[in-house]
Amino acid sequence: MVITILTTGSRGDTQPYVALGLALQKAGHHIRLVGFENYESFVTSYGLEFVSIPGDVAKIAASESIKGARTETPLQVARSFKKLKSFIFGVQKDFFAACHGADVIIFHPGATIGYFTAAHLHIPAVLATPFPMTATADFPSLIFYDKIRLGRWFNRFSHTLFNQIMWRTSRAPIKQFWKAQFGRVPVPFTSPFSKQNAHRLPTVVSGSNYVFPQPADWPATALNSGYWFLDEPTDWKPSAALLNFLESGPPPVYIGFGSVGNPDLAEQTTRIALQALARVGQRGLLATGWDGMSDTAHLPETVFMLESAPHSWLFPRMAAVVHHGGAGTTAAGLRSGVPSMIIPHGNDQFAWGRRVHELGVGPAPIPRKQLTAENLADAIQAALTPATQTAAHALGLQIQSENGAETAAAFILQTIGVPPAPVH
Repeated sequence: MVITILTTGSRGDTQPYVALGLALQKAGHHIRLVGFENYESFVTSYGLEFVSIPGDVAKIAASESIKGARTETPLQVARSFKKLKSFIFGVQKDFFAACHGADVIIFHPGATIGYFTAAHLHIPAVLATPFPMTATADFPSLIFYDKIRLGRWFNRFSHTLFNQIMWRTSRAPIKQFWKAQFGRVPVPFTSPFSKQNAHRLPTVVSGSNYVFPQPADWPATALNSGYWFLDEPTDWKPSAALLNFLESGPPPVYIGFGSVGNPDLAEQTTRIALQALARVGQRGLLATGWDGMSDTAHLPETVFMLESAPHSWLFPRMAAVVHHGGAGTTAAGLRSGVPSMIIPHGNDQFAWGRRVHELGVGPAPIPRKQLTAENLADAIQAALTPATQTAAHALGLQIQSENGAETAAAFILQTIGVPPAPVH
């Protein structure tokens, strides 16, 4: 079959779908992955077909309207998603065109046109999400997870509410495209997330059952498969300078904020990180990411700065990792078996920060606006206690035992009625 995978967002949002694509390719199918043009060489290096969506996701994230949006409460999250509408109007036609000739469409929750395109083409749609979206009474939706708990009834309702927020982000752009293309809107034109279950179409979650166990009240068509981890290309090599630094002393503490770093706060963030490391006498490795750190700062010999490196290679070599709490970075940190400290900036990052603390593999999260050298130093010390290190190591081994991408691929094919490939 030809399977089209629609992705949105940063590299961290794209990478798990490459892993899922490779697992489906291994099962004998042709994979066409659709993503922002920034990631063409990254995706094609794994041998997958890539369809480019015009636009620089880094510039979009750094735009004033998005960068300045506060996303600490569910209402602020909803408002920030509304700001994204202007950026996603233009990509609908590209997503639709990329599905031509597909036998199955797998879509990220930010690319809901995949559901309607699949219905239009009379082919299966698969919701593939980096966080739980199927309603459950076991725990609240991630944007409510770090808020007051109101019981099982509200837990279930919170998922419905979050799904509506996600749907309203793309509803108007899809409506505009569909009316221009066909003179009408799809019928019925309602949220696709609940329809996955109603129509017995598969939903797969890139999530570990050791982090959020699969709820007993989920339908048989939804699966928490384990994280979809991607092995790095064999041609990636660390620099001699990085290797020399790692070999010159005990494991350092990683501090980096990926795609959410604020260039306006880069110097302040770097100063906080350096002061915190000095307070606790720890070596450090700072990752600038998308201008989240200032590379002009004078660094002591005990601190190394780089732009980025594969988390799967880097994190297991650290004493602990400090990051923003994105879903993908959190997964990599937990898998590495070292303690995590999360500095949430917005959206679901507060949930991951709380969950890491609940699991005993890291200290309580520190919201970015409350970050100081003092409380970061205290968090590093808490992370490096024997109890936290032992818990992180044990959880890492459990997560490493899951084969999430392969499990998800097999579940997708089984649910849509595709027999397994013959064994040769």
